[in-house]
Amino acid sequence: MSMQTHPWKIIETRFEKQRVKAAESLFSIGNGIMGQRANFEEVYSGDTLHGSYIGGIYYPDKTRVGWWKNGYPEYFAKVLNSAFWIGLDVKVNGETLDLNTATVKEFYRELNMQHGVLTRRFTVAMPGGLQLSVEAVRFVSMVRTDLGALSYTVQLLNGDAVVEFTPYTHADVKNEDANYDEKFWDFVAQTATAGSSSVTMRTRKTGFSVCWHTNHELKINGQSAALPFTPVEKQAWVGATVKVTAKKNDRLTLFKYTGITSSLNYLPENLAEAAGEVAGEAQQAGFSALMEEQCKAWEEKWAHCDVEIGGDEEAQQGIRFCIFQLLQTYTGKDARLNVGPKGFTGEKYGGSTYWDTEAYCIPFYLATAGDKVARELLRYRYNQLPKAIENAQKLGFTDGAALYPMVTMNGEECHNEWEITFEEIHRNGAIAYAIFNYIRYTGDRNYLSECGLEVLIGISRFWAQRITWSEERNKYVMLGVTGPNEYENNVNNNWYTNYIACWCLRYTRESMEWVKANHPGRYADILRIAHFDELNEWTQWTDITEKMHFPEDEQRGIYLQQDGYLDKEQILVKDLDPAQRPLNQKWSWDRILRSCFIKQADVLQGIYFFEDEFDVETIRRNFHFYEQRTVHESSLSPCVHAILAAKIGDMDKAYEMYLRTSRLDLDDYNKEVNEGLHITSMAGSWLAVIQGFAGMRVKDGKLSFDPKLPEHWKSLSFKVNFRGEVVQFKA
Repeated sequence: MSMQTHPWKIIETRFEKQRVKAAESLFSIGNGIMGQRANFEEVYSGDTLHGSYIGGIYYPDKTRVGWWKNGYPEYFAKVLNSAFWIGLDVKVNGETLDLNTATVKEFYRELNMQHGVLTRRFTVAMPGGLQLSVEAVRFVSMVRTDLGALSYTVQLLNGDAVVEFTPYTHADVKNEDANYDEKFWDFVAQTATAGSSSVTMRTRKTGFSVCWHTNHELKINGQSAALPFTPVEKQAWVGATVKVTAKKNDRLTLFKYTGITSSLNYLPENLAEAAGEVAGEAQQAGFSALMEEQCKAWEEKWAHCDVEIGGDEEAQQGIRFCIFQLLQTYTGKDARLNVGPKGFTGEKYGGSTYWDTEAYCIPFYLATAGDKVARELLRYRYNQLPKAIENAQKLGFTDGAALYPMVTMNGEECHNEWEITFEEIHRNGAIAYAIFNYIRYTGDRNYLSECGLEVLIGISRFWAQRITWSEERNKYVMLGVTGPNEYENNVNNNWYTNYIACWCLRYTRESMEWVKANHPGRYADILRIAHFDELNEWTQWTDITEKMHFPEDEQRGIYLQQDGYLDKEQILVKDLDPAQRPLNQKWSWDRILRSCFIKQADVLQGIYFFEDEFDVETIRRNFHFYEQRTVHESSLSPCVHAILAAKIGDMDKAYEMYLRTSRLDLDDYNKEVNEGLHITSMAGSWLAVIQGFAGMRVKDGKLSFDPKLPEHWKSLSFKVNFRGEVVQFKA
């Protein structure tokens, strides 16, 4: 893709049919409530993935497996593709404008990250010989969060013509990833008039209702056009058509103002009225005024969270792209929402919540948006504790043991791969670690008594039941798990899983003792609610932490990823044929599982979380051993390696890994950006700068910095919010 490097913009300068879907992901826009892939407004008959998504609206798609397993999730939650509200058919002398069939002479697309505005300009020759230029501008409002707005200007370049516009909303849509190719929406109601249109749909099974109401208007050379629109209606398709007899160089501008309201925030019977009010107020304000308030809102956001890198435009563009996507994916305004792995940019992975939020995203929001936003992310998990207990019960766990889901919308597990659903249980540890991390950063230990301790008890009870006593080893062991490295399944004694399980047990007891000493009344309530037996459960936890088996190789001085890891043929990544990469697209799963190659940080994930428990030489030995075997085919991998590389002073590797994480999608390292962006790992890119190059840590309740910048960086500056104060870092 012909992309330009710019500190504040993502710019594409050539139309490439084979990269249309990738560009649709990269130029996506959103406002934390909803988002839209960068589809063309006009007809495009080539390969495309229409995608318009609304936070919290999902469908429980029937899990597709060859046979059923006890405890297996009944469904895989799908982030729903919803109505195509940006639609605008354009015909010139009866010929449909379609970049797949027209001759594209010039093409320019720009995502202005500073202002959250997407602009596209192009010049085409139609099959009949007429040439025209088009400018399309759109945004999803950060101020009026139920609003999407666009302007679309056509100018005739070499003659007069009849131009026909049909602004429309198409609601009869489906997901590309539907397991059985079914549609997830039912029609409710629709209307179409000369100046507006409205369509309301309801999701099957889950019963969410959404209304899209569009007001449209036409201007010719900047003046309102008194031309009649003719309403057009089909099933779940509403719009209106207007014809203009235009002269050479006339500028015809069609505006769409679309209010999008859902039953998450309105009564179903009030949806149409509310959406109409949003669209009407927007039209009254006008596109220019809406743009002005959009730009101002985004500039205010950037004032709190921008990272400025001097002397390296690629690095600068990369980190701002990551921050921009995080800001438009989650704002903290709605506690029911979370940070989906694809945000509003694609359908892959489904669900709205993975362990990525706790492991990577919470530190970003803590430092850039304040304690309240991070607290909401934690409360999201607290509110779903009953479901986590229910998830564990389905797998045979008892007495309030809680297993948080790998993928969820409402707290119920909805992931459909057994080696993840049943075995990737380290996710439980990330939930506990996020509570610890939040308290370490904010000093808000009262969160333990309010919400956190109940979560920690449920998680620790799960660990206590999940381990096995091995008479052969005279140790506790953890059998049949998948660690962060998903290129290993059903292994025994994954070092990271064993380590974080023991840490959880210790931290939960410490937390209980603090609440007992500082909030005795609340402590008594928690013990009663949880039916907690202090003497017996604490004794069991202590025994586990003292007698857990941790695989090691004493000769190399490293922790082993799991029992038997060294039985694998030890080939280094540098010796792989590049044509074989990425492995997950070239090799069979069987071959991957038998190899020593690592998808993402595993042992190193634990060392990153708990670095204070290891000396620098131990970190260095483990880093060099595992990094040489890691293919980084998970978006969550490079950031951890960047931080640890900076920690041990390997700045070349730190910079290499930073570019890989911050430009993972921009440069399409893993050849999959067409499916959507890797939103949660973008928080890891921020961590790579702040914790890696700036060396920011919290020690004894205070911020500390140990900066180590790449040699060619001239400067690094950013702000963080720490315990109610804004701290400015400059190096």
